[in-house]
Amino acid sequence: MKKIFLLALLCSGFSYGQIQTPQPSPFSKIDQVVGLTDVTIQYSRPAMRNRVIMGELVPYGALWRAGANANTTIEFSDEVLLEGQKLAAGKYAIFMRPGFSLWEVFFYTKTDNGGLPREWDPKAVALVAEIDPAAIEQAVESFTISLDDLHPNGATLNFKWEKTLASLKLEVPTDAKAMASIEKTMKGNPKSGDYYSAAIYLRETGRDLEKAKKWIAKAIEMDEGKYWMYRQQALILNELNETDAAIAASKTSLKLATEAGNQDYVRLNKKAIEEWSN
Repeated sequence: MKKIFLLALLCSGFSYGQIQTPQPSPFSKIDQVVGLTDVTIQYSRPAMRNRVIMGELVPYGALWRAGANANTTIEFSDEVLLEGQKLAAGKYAIFMRPGFSLWEVFFYTKTDNGGLPREWDPKAVALVAEIDPAAIEQAVESFTISLDDLHPNGATLNFKWEKTLASLKLEVPTDAKAMASIEKTMKGNPKSGDYYSAAIYLRETGRDLEKAKKWIAKAIEMDEGKYWMYRQQALILNELNETDAAIAASKTSLKLATEAGNQDYVRLNKKAIEEWSN
């Protein structure tokens, strides 16, 4: 019995032997919608820790895995443009060759290398982008990848570490997807919200304002009493130089917004009425 008890005690001790400590290069994941395109980035973030990074830890002219641990990857749900070059939808490992005045960024179709590929496969290189690095004043302790300056048609893909910034221009097919969605929906059984969204998109992209005028009117007809719809109708009419009609729509929006207690729309409509009345 003593032997059995001792064995059980030793086994129970082993069950508590899994020590948890923080990773020196923590894992990070970014899920970002750019326009209508899903972008996912996964990477590990090494820190400076009082080391010289560029030119020493990351040598100039040598291939670098753009992070630590497993491959840094980026995935796009649509075909995109990077620095004006087409890149098909899919998942890619990112590798870099930093230079003092020029960086090469490789998008590599084999994503399970664990680090640098044992053998570099030129056929796996889907795209190579050349970019000029920039110096930044504030040092970045942990290697950082980010999607910044977001707008409907793209963003900036930034790589930052130490006092160096490398940026890629990302363009996404928002307009083509939006117009295809509008065309498909309008051929079916569009609802009030569809007419509303389509009218706004036409106005914001400088397209067929007469069609936008018809669609916003249809949205209001199907769903009467929405102050935000009358606000958009006013904007469309004003761009068509139908000032009196735009003011009338603004007054309706103002009345409904006041009743709903939405002070933002109250201010917007009062300002528009004052501007368009002069």
